[in-house]
Amino acid sequence: MSVITPYSNSVKGKKEQVAEMFNNIAPKYDFLNHFLSFGIDKGWRRTAIRLLMKYAPATILDVATGTADFAIESLKTGAQKIVGVDISEEMLAVGRAKVEKLGAGHRITLQQGDSEELNFPDQSFDAVTVAFGVRNFENLSKGIGELYRVLKPGGIICVLEFSKPRNFPVKQCYGIYSFYILPFFGRLFSKDSSAYRYLPESVEKFPDGEEFLSILSKSGFSHTKQYRQTFGVATIYTGTKSS
Repeated sequence: MSVITPYSNSVKGKKEQVAEMFNNIAPKYDFLNHFLSFGIDKGWRRTAIRLLMKYAPATILDVATGTADFAIESLKTGAQKIVGVDISEEMLAVGRAKVEKLGAGHRITLQQGDSEELNFPDQSFDAVTVAFGVRNFENLSKGIGELYRVLKPGGIICVLEFSKPRNFPVKQCYGIYSFYILPFFGRLFSKDSSAYRYLPESVEKFPDGEEFLSILSKSGFSHTKQYRQTFGVATIYTGTKSS
């Protein structure tokens, strides 16, 4: 599988390019995220959190936490310790301001880190979450393996990611929106012409659906399931680590 990167002319690796891209767009990220999805992304997060609630996790690791939207939504699970990790310091700065404004600093901690080399001992968390981040992993299998490693036996993984609609006319409309409308507004507001070109390309190349469930299974997860959202525009994936 060819590696999709934000900046095709850069000699940096995908990991470094992703960090640079998110550092560039961090100030406008939340606005664009909600504007370009018509706010539907908030509903996807709420649905994912409802799936997590029945597991009542005491500790959660949110990988690729970005501006901490999913980590903040995770407060609803009742977890007392939520750790958000992201490669972009600028995104984390925005997230820390949001956490501080909520007065949730005693439950949410945000720190810079690499999803493929997590700085936590084995079996550290009851749940591991990733929202719109796994397609940015440089080595997807290695990253999923790290999520498995830090998860406690019996713990749950919950991944929310964009996927490819398969039915007419949603597939065609989504393609036009993703490759033409989204990059236009992204370039207009973020001033980074590459970032919102990279988004649809990375979604197009991401192994979604059954293929991603297979990757979870090969990494050791069992009872894997997928929950398609909004005609397949996004998908929530879950799996558990055997006891």
